[in-house]
Amino acid sequence: MASLEQTRQLVTEIPGPRSLELNKRRASAVSHGVGISLPVFVARAGGGIVEDVDGNRLIDLGSGIAVTTIGNSAPRVVDAVREQVAEFTHTCFMVTPYESYVAVAEELNRITPGSGEKRSVLFNSGAEAVENSIKIARSYTRKPAVAAFDHAYHGRTNMTMALTAKSMPYKSGFGPFAPEIYRAPMSYPYRDGLLDKDLATDGELAAARAISVLDKQIGAANLAAVIIEPIQGEGGFIVPAEGFLPALVDWCHQNNVVFIADEVQSGFARTGAMFACEHEGPNGLQPDLICTAKGIAGGLPLSGVTGRAEIMDAPHVSGLGGTFGGNPVACAAALASIETIENDGLIERAQQIERLIFDVLLRMQAGDDRIGDVRGRGAMIAVELVKSGTSDPDAELTNKLATAAGAAGVIVLTCGMFGNVIRLLPPLTISDELLTEGLEVLRLLLADL
Repeated sequence: MASLEQTRQLVTEIPGPRSLELNKRRASAVSHGVGISLPVFVARAGGGIVEDVDGNRLIDLGSGIAVTTIGNSAPRVVDAVREQVAEFTHTCFMVTPYESYVAVAEELNRITPGSGEKRSVLFNSGAEAVENSIKIARSYTRKPAVAAFDHAYHGRTNMTMALTAKSMPYKSGFGPFAPEIYRAPMSYPYRDGLLDKDLATDGELAAARAISVLDKQIGAANLAAVIIEPIQGEGGFIVPAEGFLPALVDWCHQNNVVFIADEVQSGFARTGAMFACEHEGPNGLQPDLICTAKGIAGGLPLSGVTGRAEIMDAPHVSGLGGTFGGNPVACAAALASIETIENDGLIERAQQIERLIFDVLLRMQAGDDRIGDVRGRGAMIAVELVKSGTSDPDAELTNKLATAAGAAGVIVLTCGMFGNVIRLLPPLTISDELLTEGLEVLRLLLADL
């Protein structure tokens, strides 16, 4: 958005008077079950800037939780959406289909990891994609059980809450949950290394630990699917040790278990590859099914499940679908988003962002023992904060830093099972200058704290 100046500017305290007034309206109109990270109301956004209703311009290091990867209101998306809205807004693909749904499916089949014939199906949210991937896997294998991992986050529906590891705020008080969900240990190099150096560096060893749990607690004969985020999102941007994911895939394929990659947060150029699976092993990881959402459609609600044709075709006709799934406006946005990523070099841009962020954060870590770990890929980087002189998670410091950053005009998000991880998800359209300034604000604030 050329008209939105790409500089940080604070004209009021954060939140300003108009945001405070809107917060009062929110409190009386919106369920208190909906939390917000930063109490500013947005007027405009584009590039690396979010402008609030009081005229404050904030540096965006969150991208609406990895959604506006190609920038807010990206020009191709705006044009495609305007054109589609004027033609028709909805017919329901299951009633009278339209070409853009098919075109998005063709693009997903083309760009997702894995060779061979593929199929796709479209939904609205990441949780819907995950939920349907489980339905597809069960239909294909005729087995009931599903395994997820420690620290996992897969959504807020009943099934995906069951798959999600963290109780507060996602699960607490909302049970009972879907049955036949089991959990295996994740490869978490930083925390594993505190107990066993080999476990931290040897992904195959970490996979053997997980497979032992799968074998003993469930048994391959009962297991329909293993679902995992190649880089965990809400769980703390955990990048498993090299060799962990390929060993899991091999075990799944030997045992007729569907391997599902949840790339809802890590997909669409976020990690410096189109999908995070591509980083694993010499030829990349080839999941049986892959779930996508967030960055898929430039900010519009859309998600998908893509995978091997014989698995995707297993459910009976009309077993998959949904009224709004693959909405034509969202499909137009998705086609424009994929074009933007590929034509504007945004995969390479994510790699540049990774180098810039790591350069700053590793220098910070060298001088501050409260930075326990710096990890991630592309424009999906995390800082794990601990109490000085220990490896104990410091959630209080993390929350103070995120709050102080917001007040200083920098949007950052927290995550992690222990609430002690700052996650950085800048839009790939952010300038080096804005990104550097945002990181410098974080550095100074952490030093003050």
